[in-house]
Amino acid sequence: MTDPDQKQQLKQLEARIEAVRKTQAPKPRADEHYSQANMAWRMVIEMVSGLGIGFGIGYGLDRLLGTIPIFLVIFTLLGLAAGIKTMIRTSKEIQEQTLADEAEKNERV
Repeated sequence: MTDPDQKQQLKQLEARIEAVRKTQAPKPRADEHYSQANMAWRMVIEMVSGLGIGFGIGYGLDRLLGTIPIFLVIFTLLGLAAGIKTMIRTSKEIQEQTLADEAEKNERV
């Protein structure tokens, strides 16, 4: 064998070894379970925050104006609607991220 031929064979062997390493390499721990749990907690906090803020504004207005708890009910419902809207926005964000990850994964293959 000639020297350049050996170098080319060595490069081909290194490329094959690297390809096998990439397929057999352990995936980095992204802890997707925890990522999904974090998203779930984020959505719960958004809902509770919306309700709490609406409740606080309604209670404050009723207390300030000396009315029956009509503002409390109205603003609590508005807070619920705002919390749901924010949760829907978060779920769309998660869905877009998941689709982008799948597209990137399919692109590599």
